Amino acid sequence: MKAIRVHAFGGPEAMVLEDAASPAPPPGHVALRVRAAGVNFIDVYRRTGAYPGPLPQTPGTEAAGEVIALGDGVEGLAKGDRVATVAAQGAYAEETLARADQCVRVPDAVGFESAAAAMLQGMTAHYLVETTYPLKAGDACLVHAAAGGVGLLLVQMAKAKGARVIATAGTNEKAALAREHGADETIVYTRDDFEAAVKRLTDGRGVDVVYDSVGAATFEKGLRCLRPLGLMALYGQSSGAVPPFDPQALNRSGSLFLTRPSLFHYVADRAALEARAGAVLGAVASGALKLRIGGSFPLAAAADAHRALESRSTTGKLLLIP
Repeated sequence: MKAIRVHAFGGPEAMVLEDAASPAPPPGHVALRVRAAGVNFIDVYRRTGAYPGPLPQTPGTEAAGEVIALGDGVEGLAKGDRVATVAAQGAYAEETLARADQCVRVPDAVGFESAAAAMLQGMTAHYLVETTYPLKAGDACLVHAAAGGVGLLLVQMAKAKGARVIATAGTNEKAALAREHGADETIVYTRDDFEAAVKRLTDGRGVDVVYDSVGAATFEKGLRCLRPLGLMALYGQSSGAVPPFDPQALNRSGSLFLTRPSLFHYVADRAALEARAGAVLGAVASGALKLRIGGSFPLAAAADAHRALESRSTTGKLLLIP
């Protein structure tokens, strides 16, 4: 089979397409024929070494495809089953391994590309609005990078909860896309001061929660957009990591709450994974949740996919198609 390999941490060019042996599943695991792999910032962090790991490695954790082999002790799955996972052991490949208990069935009404586009980012949006800060009708939230893969799903889920959604985006076109997906107000942060805009839109009160995947470029101003006792959910760092800061700043701004969540803690047990994946894939199947695939790349063009993602010029989800 073919697989992308990283032999040294670095830029997109560190990913090379190589021949590799088909993986044999150990006990409790399955082998998958990858039909679509999600491209995510976590893959960038691992490629660069920001999230250290052993080398050489095949990037990618999000995959949708068919079960082609079963390890000892696997129950409830069979060869040919259509499944998706956010815990693949190298999804940038024609075949990959995953723990059987980390795979979920894909509904017949959902294609492989849609499943790969929905799993990681859809479940991220789900835990943010359902658990990290459970939105309710009348709440106001600020969604950064609202035209991105998580952002467009987050806007839709927040609106479904009855919240007022204030969205930021880098261009007029991205802002229009956020509005098309339900945002009540949009701010083009490259042109307008989003802190001043949020204060104006909320009559000085601030929002109940900020959902921030951008990090360094938005963090401090985002804190100042919160009402007293508001919550900052910093779930990404596309502009770079937030530098150390004095926690006393949270006190001065109104006893704010700050969390740095990760999806994998919110789907750590099988029941949570099935519930979140079921909610997301079920909404995709019914049409209640609209996906936007911003680009599909062949496996050999994985470096181009990363360049596109890191440029922050894309909208929606990027996929690799082996």
